[in-house]
Amino acid sequence: MSTVADVLARPRTAGRDRDPVAGAWLRRSWWRLVLVLTGGITVTGRLPTGACVVVANHTSHADTAALLAAIDARHRPRVAAAADYWFGNGPRARACTVLASGFAVRRDGGGSGDLAGAAALLRRGHAVVVFPEGTRGGGDVIGAFHSGAVRLAASSGVPLVPVGLAGTGRLLPAHGRFRPAPVAVHIGAPVAVPAGTDPAAATAAARTAVGGAAARATRSLATGRPDSAARRRVASAVSGWSGVLVVGSWALLEGISWPIVPEVALFVALLAAPWRWRALVPVAVLANLAGGLLTYAVVVAGVEPPQPLVTPRMEATVVAEVTAEGARALRHQPTSGIPFKVYAAEAARQDVALGVLAVESASARGIRIAALGLAFAGLGHALRRRRQAYLLIVVPTLAGFAVGLGLVVVGWT
Repeated sequence: MSTVADVLARPRTAGRDRDPVAGAWLRRSWWRLVLVLTGGITVTGRLPTGACVVVANHTSHADTAALLAAIDARHRPRVAAAADYWFGNGPRARACTVLASGFAVRRDGGGSGDLAGAAALLRRGHAVVVFPEGTRGGGDVIGAFHSGAVRLAASSGVPLVPVGLAGTGRLLPAHGRFRPAPVAVHIGAPVAVPAGTDPAAATAAARTAVGGAAARATRSLATGRPDSAARRRVASAVSGWSGVLVVGSWALLEGISWPIVPEVALFVALLAAPWRWRALVPVAVLANLAGGLLTYAVVVAGVEPPQPLVTPRMEATVVAEVTAEGARALRHQPTSGIPFKVYAAEAARQDVALGVLAVESASARGIRIAALGLAFAGLGHALRRRRQAYLLIVVPTLAGFAVGLGLVVVGWT
């Protein structure tokens, strides 16, 4: 019986189609994360809808990673890889198969037939990536193109898409050492290759188009360090009074009823705009304390504000702590997972002095918000050279917070 390793070790042929969109998405996400952390990646342009043959310049093994990070997962890209190098042994074949969705193309005879077999992939809607130079070149000069990619596009009736890569040769030079560097990918306009087109002329035109795309990719590297569009939008939103209003409102409402702590808003805002800590951290602290005191006031007035995600066990614990310790019970709040507003409401029911509650709230709740806010600002400042990683950090962190919140609620149920 074949093991999983045995199956993965078998070189994929171009005709096989066992690569779902989920696999392509995982590869794209993985390589984008790697490139963001090693200097950043800038992508301009996009592939047309449907199957196509992608042709690109080739200077580094990092070229495949850059292309997989740039191409939308719905195209489920498959990469033509040198059979003698990538499929010469089991571990390297597994790496090429799993990490690049590669299929073998011989360079010592039979390569045209291998590449022609990729027509089956095009019929299924894949993007087939080919490096027409056949091997890694050197410098900015693009080598002569083989005609296989043009013939494949013409016979399959799909467009040829020229793509230019820049920075990969610096990131991972041929026969050299890895060193962090930004990478750029420019996806050019698709080119129709009608059946009957002269392969030599079309191949020369494709080489010229790839050269132009590579030049545009090189120019994009000179425009500045790669950044995240989401980070820029968040930074712009929180740089004015709107940021103060959003964070302040969030913190105020959390002190009354809203179930998500203001530290979440500070994390999203300060990772994008760490210089805003001077305004946003004090606002979050003061607004949250004001929300707790407002909860105290409305409970004294006989109004019980809704408190979602608060369990009876949380309430019973707070009743016992406030009964035993008064306002000093708030010292348990930062580590208990019980919302600040539950303590404020119970303090009102037990006639704890408002002034004492305010002092204890500032000591317990206020210090935690301020400390975390400053930590988030420090993290945002440390990532100023990796701004493109913004969403790669924010999204998993927020997902982890949601899971943690659920576990806290379950633990107190």
